[in-house]
Amino acid sequence: MTPAADGDVRPRHQQIAADLRAEIMAGVLAPGEQLPSTQHLVHRFSAANATVQRALGALKREGFIYSLVGKGVYVRDRRPIVVDAATYLAPSPKGYAYRLLDVIEVQPSSEVASALRLTSPSTAILRKRLLSHDGEPIELSWSYYPAEIAADSPLARRLRIPGGAIQALADLGYSQREFADRLSARLPTTEELEILGLPDDVPVIRQFRTVYSDDRRPVEASILIKGAHLYELRYEQSVPAQ
Repeated sequence: MTPAADGDVRPRHQQIAADLRAEIMAGVLAPGEQLPSTQHLVHRFSAANATVQRALGALKREGFIYSLVGKGVYVRDRRPIVVDAATYLAPSPKGYAYRLLDVIEVQPSSEVASALRLTSPSTAILRKRLLSHDGEPIELSWSYYPAEIAADSPLARRLRIPGGAIQALADLGYSQREFADRLSARLPTTEELEILGLPDDVPVIRQFRTVYSDDRRPVEASILIKGAHLYELRYEQSVPAQ
């Protein structure tokens, strides 16, 4: 049996969902494999049938499992979106699409102003976008560009930009040379929950990216919000021979 841990104060169904989710992600429960019966899970977790059903319902909403009427519950062949930390996720014709939600000149937050090295009362052009995969929303982003370089450019217009922001910045003489990311996790805001269609209790990955041009001048600061249940972040580093 897997009883509730004394130090885990989460509702019991969340604890059960967490254990099963971890087993699925680790391959203990493989894609296509049938989950143990509800009766077995009730016994294993020392929980009520309704509690187990709530846990399974959460995993279904997250896309980890699915039901076949009269047959049982199975592990979905769920392939996470893998983001290489050294590159952008490059949308391709294979199901990825951006939708421009808004373009506006704003007074940025202190976090963004600091990243772009803006002094008050400097403003920034904000481009807010939604990334979808196969029609499903997967990432919400806010990208800021110093108004002094972007105000009279395609970045300030509510139109799609051929080649994207990277090309627009290059055309302005600010080619991307490097970027730096900060990654953190938190629960979503109401706006993020609704726009991304997130299941209850699923955290988001918050990616804060600063893009630099020549002489390490910051030319873009972006906040990217992704449902944590959809993504894997990949890091690779070669180790020099001793």
